[in-house]
Amino acid sequence: MFSPRLRQIFTVFVLLQILDALTTLVGLRYGANESSIFVAQLLRFGPVTGLMICKGFALCLATTAIAFGRERLVRFVNFWFAGVVGWNVLIILRISASLS
Repeated sequence: MFSPRLRQIFTVFVLLQILDALTTLVGLRYGANESSIFVAQLLRFGPVTGLMICKGFALCLATTAIAFGRERLVRFVNFWFAGVVGWNVLIILRISASLS
């Protein structure tokens, strides 16, 4: 089973993926564009469906990385997605301020 440290890394990963999906959906709703070419292509299936496919793929990759002892990679990705979520929030705030 996972050690407490691995469980923490994986939990943070899952929570960041949820926050990324939610902030992306809000941003799209306000009129923002997706900057990732891969995700933008998946959004052609619909925003929720595309993001669920993307996040499912990310979850599989993170699980595989941890299974092969590459938890440092998942930790690095966590920092990356913390930045992505922060960027999404800034975009949402910028767009919402321009609507006021």
